[in-house]
This record gives sequence, C-alpha cells and structure tokens, in this order.
Amino acid sequence: MATSNSRDFDLDVAEIIEEAYERCGLESRTGYDLKTARRSLNIMFAEWANRGLNLWTVQQETQALTSGTATYALTSDYTDLLEVAVKRSGTDFMMTRMSRGEYLNIPNKTQTGRPTQYYFDRRTTPSLILWPTPENSTDSLIYYYVRRIQDTDTQINTTDAPFRFLPCVIAGLSYYLAMKKAPDRIQLLKSVYEEEFQRASDEDDDRVPLKLTPDIKFLRV
Repeated sequence: MATSNSRDFDLDVAEIIEEAYERCGLESRTGYDLKTARRSLNIMFAEWANRGLNLWTVQQETQALTSGTATYALTSDYTDLLEVAVKRSGTDFMMTRMSRGEYLNIPNKTQTGRPTQYYFDRRTTPSLILWPTPENSTDSLIYYYVRRIQDTDTQINTTDAPFRFLPCVIAGLSYYLAMKKAPDRIQLLKSVYEEEFQRASDEDDDRVPLKLTPDIKFLRV
C-alpha cells in the first residue's frame, strides 16, 4: 500500500466550525450559526494571549532611534515585548526591562546616553520608553515582540495557528459553543479543551538546556 506522501492537511474556518458543532451534538444550519461561531473563535484567540507565550506569534522588528526621543509609539498588534537590544557600531547591547514604578522613580528622565533600560507601556495602543534618552540618531533597537493572533474574518480562511494546534482550536471552539448552545456538554468539552491546550502548550516551547546563574552575596565583617 502506498502512502499519500502529503503533509499539507489543514482545516479552514468553516470546517473547524462544522467539527466544533458536531462535538456539541449540533449542526450549523444558518448564517447566524456561522457568525456566532466566528465570534467565539476570535474571543478564544484573545484568551490565548492571556494564557502565555505562543511561539508562532513572536516576531523580530527594528526601530531607528532619534536623538533626544525616549518614547516610541507601537501598534495595537503588540501584546508584549520579549528581548530588546541596542545596536551601536555593529555591536548589540542587551537592555533590561523595568516596571512602571521603577521608571517613575528615575529622577532625571531626560538624561541622555546609550539606552540600557526600557519600559513597555501596555496601553490599548502600547509604547516603548527608553532610558537613558538616546544620545544620537545612529543607534537602533532590535527586539522580539509578541503579536496579536490574526482574526478569523471569513469561513474560507485558515486560522493563524500551526497545524499542531488544530486539536486545541477545535476543542476550544466546541467548549465556547457549548456554553451557548449545549450546556449539558460544557464540563466534558471544557476538560477536553484544557487537556488539548496543555498538551499543545507543552510542545510549543524552546528545547534548550536549563541554565541557572547563582547570585552569591556575602557580608564582609
């Protein structure tokens, strides 16, 4: 028997909705059934942004710095920043992240120099604030950020998730639909969803050795 030699299996949004309704013991019969399912799918993707890091949403970006400008506006697609470095004369200098309180406690926020710290202001439209304020316009930032998961606008599109997350997508949508249309299956579908998400989340990880750096301090008497 010959195998298919095919590795491109995926489901579009319509097929995901159909499978989710079937798990609820229902069928999608009207245009509103599709609309409410798409809405639930988008709400679920928003929930995923609160569950932790989804590696496929990590993007690299660069930002030219301007002398005397400490604040740089981002877009609503940014949900978090991961690593930030300043590039100067071909050398990357890692920066450390500070909290809102730490930034507030800096007495001289207009001090200029090579930026060593940053504050990610997580508003609806976020911004990146550097300290010290850039001293020239030749440096640039290189950073990784977590972008927002793309919306499911139409039934003919596929979802903005890798194929290994398909079981989780379907299980999650089934649970969300059950809350509205099949309350008798909520607990069952919720447990399946949590298991699928945990399994997918555990797999979606960098496989690198764990490195621990001791912080040894002593008092000199």
